[in-house]
Amino acid sequence: MEEALAEMVQTVLGRVKAEDLGVVYAHEHLIAKPPDWVVKEDDLELDSAEKAFQELKYFQMAGGKTVVEMTTKDYGRDIQTLHQVATRFSGHIIVPTGFLREYYFSPLVKDRSVNDLAEEMTKEIIQGIEGTAIKAGVIKAGSGLNHISSLEKKVFKAAARAHLKTGAPISTHTQAGTMALDQLDILMGEGVSPKSIILGHLDRRLDWNYHKKIAGSGAYLLYDQISKEKYWPDSTRIEFILRLIKEGHGSQILLSGDFGRKSYWVSYGGGPGFTYILWRFIPWLKSEGVKDGEIYRILQDNPRKAFRFSSISRK
Repeated sequence: MEEALAEMVQTVLGRVKAEDLGVVYAHEHLIAKPPDWVVKEDDLELDSAEKAFQELKYFQMAGGKTVVEMTTKDYGRDIQTLHQVATRFSGHIIVPTGFLREYYFSPLVKDRSVNDLAEEMTKEIIQGIEGTAIKAGVIKAGSGLNHISSLEKKVFKAAARAHLKTGAPISTHTQAGTMALDQLDILMGEGVSPKSIILGHLDRRLDWNYHKKIAGSGAYLLYDQISKEKYWPDSTRIEFILRLIKEGHGSQILLSGDFGRKSYWVSYGGGPGFTYILWRFIPWLKSEGVKDGEIYRILQDNPRKAFRFSSISRK
């Protein structure tokens, strides 16, 4: 890996010290244009730089500073528009390399080798994305519902190899929260430390024994469906967070909203918007007895550690 990256975080506008991230949302979408051949739904098309900037202003007004933008190229990543947003935003935006899941990436992956995919990911981290100087700061890999396909396994192995070359963290998509333990098995089997693995969407499957096993691995548990009562009430998410803290896993919790629809954004006329977690959910956690120091750890200290580049030898 490039030693200068160790312990740093890589954003759209360049490298920053992990200590500069402030309050972090660990999995969001700011600009996303899903391919028409997979899905055609206007609500999923986040295509306005101005609306993204406005929503980030609300986020910043609530105390936020960094957004991890997890839109990959198979889901319509638009790096140039993201750059426009980043240059206006006084906080930080981190963008990914990698892929979402087979449903989206099949034509882009099926005829390629693991090494070829790993080289592409590595290039986007070290040299830049799509011929630009904008570099990825996180690697994404994902799987479908209750199954990891052969193509998805290929992407996970490529993500692991790119991590081992660069030190970039890996953040995953679990469909409805499933297959996290299997994702861990693949990545750790390829030599990735659990301290460099972030498992996404786990609050879609709030099964305590499942979460306890994940926590026991040392990986990060990302609760990124906050406010989405259609999956689980936030009261249940809070119960799980309280239990994780009580059992000594507070240093592994990350939060976000995954607000990937226009209808979730205040700037598009929807809600609850990017202020919800900081203005509603965090006060609720405090009312349940979570101390300020623990809130700081979850919103700032944990993301700093999760999204910094590792020196590979760190276990």
